[in-house]
Amino acid sequence: MTETTAVPAPMAPRATSLFVNGLFPRRRALVVLLSLLGGLLLAYAWSSKVADDEIGFNTADHLLGHDARNTPLTGIATGVLFAFVSGLAGSFTACNVAVFGAMGPLVGQLSPTRRQRLAQALRPLGWLAAGMLPVSAAYGVLVGLVGTHMPQFSLAVTSGISPRIAQAMIVFGVIGLFMLVLGLAAAGLVPDPLAGLARRHPNAPLVLVGVMVGGFLIGRPYPLFRNLFRHAADEHNPLYGAVAFSLQSIGNILVMSLLLLILSYGFSPPVRRWLAGKPGRAATLTASAFLVAGAFTVVYWDIRLLGTLGYIWFPKAPWNA
Repeated sequence: MTETTAVPAPMAPRATSLFVNGLFPRRRALVVLLSLLGGLLLAYAWSSKVADDEIGFNTADHLLGHDARNTPLTGIATGVLFAFVSGLAGSFTACNVAVFGAMGPLVGQLSPTRRQRLAQALRPLGWLAAGMLPVSAAYGVLVGLVGTHMPQFSLAVTSGISPRIAQAMIVFGVIGLFMLVLGLAAAGLVPDPLAGLARRHPNAPLVLVGVMVGGFLIGRPYPLFRNLFRHAADEHNPLYGAVAFSLQSIGNILVMSLLLLILSYGFSPPVRRWLAGKPGRAATLTASAFLVAGAFTVVYWDIRLLGTLGYIWFPKAPWNA
């Protein structure tokens, strides 16, 4: 009589958070290398003039019906309208490249029926807003209280790093590094930093993405938004600051929200089939999105900016000269 030894079944992959599903890419090193290279090339090629002037200001001008750059804000109602429109126009500026890092896992988790897809598309947006709006509102209150002493209003020409530039470098540098860590975790190369938090609060990763979106408002030094910052500071009304900055952030994620809803209703079944076709495909998408966005944010707002100020060398694209 022969004894047979039972072979234990392999453990199923275990998701530790929304962005780390346990099914890692097969060629992790290649995914990381290509994603980081993509973020670097995007930072090199990105034209703030095209994003801010040709897209941002032109979009705001058409939506408002007047010159968004030079027309002063004359009242709270005008400021509230400008807040939403400038946020919507700012959807096409550099910082919002990062927002789309959350799109892959959200679309991949959508349910087969339309009613369930709508609920599962709206629920994440609610959690994003739960993280975004307190940050935006708190910053608006701060601007209303402190006024033009905020670093955003330091417009004096300096030979080095001004307070406004330092604020942008710190905020975007931290956000970019956090996205890089999330990308490496999604690729299975580092432990998931959100595992413990997500175990207790499954929606915490979405709230943190919302906090990052709110952080874009704090770091953003774009000319399109200075009118609103100046007006909120001049009004010395914390409630107005909170409402205006919250509306600006809502306008900022409106395009992303519409994309999510379109993908939910029009393209969800094909996307789900494609993601399920190979283990690790969803993780590759998530890791790539965060790594590209994180590398772009760090290189564009820290390394390239130091090169522009003359502290280090960084190549400049001919169209940005």
